Amino acid sequence: MPNEKLEKIAKEEYVLEKKLTAARCKEKRLKNELKLLTRNERTHRLCTRAGMLETFLREPTLLTDDDVMELLAFIFSEKSVQNKLNAMIKMRQEEWVTASAEKHLT
Repeated sequence: MPNEKLEKIAKEEYVLEKKLTAARCKEKRLKNELKLLTRNERTHRLCTRAGMLETFLREPTLLTDDDVMELLAFIFSEKSVQNKLNAMIKMRQEEWVTASAEKHLT
């Protein structure tokens, strides 16, 4: 009788260990999938914004990366540009907070 109980517990332990292993594998796969989606989203954003920048550069193929960086540093050093950027960030943060609050209420 005690032997049967031990066998039953051992079998249950084996099954649970297999389920745990499967769950860990699934977790690892999902984490990798999330990384891939995040990376793809970032790549898309970078390509889109680089395209936007190039529409404002008259001769993008003639300018070096250093030229573009110098131009951006010059533009973003302007107080008016900083003020606009800060206002846009604040607006988006407020929208995000509002959307998050509404999402939690529903």
